[in-house]
Amino acid sequence: MRARTLAFTVVVALLVFLPEMGVAQGMADAGAIANQNLRGYTHMFIAYAIAWVVVMGWVVSIARRLGRVEKALKD
Repeated sequence: MRARTLAFTVVVALLVFLPEMGVAQGMADAGAIANQNLRGYTHMFIAYAIAWVVVMGWVVSIARRLGRVEKALKD
């Protein structure tokens, strides 16, 4: 119990005295973040859209084939 309290106290003290340790990527300039855009990621969005279309087409294809199999088994 005492070790947990000591560990908690050390972590809180580090976060209070060194706040950069609590941020995963360090402190960022707010102006630099505001000036970013997504123009460089257009190809990524297009690739994801194509992947979703391919996956959905595959699911529809499987559903149609399964329907044909079920119909053949009923007959």
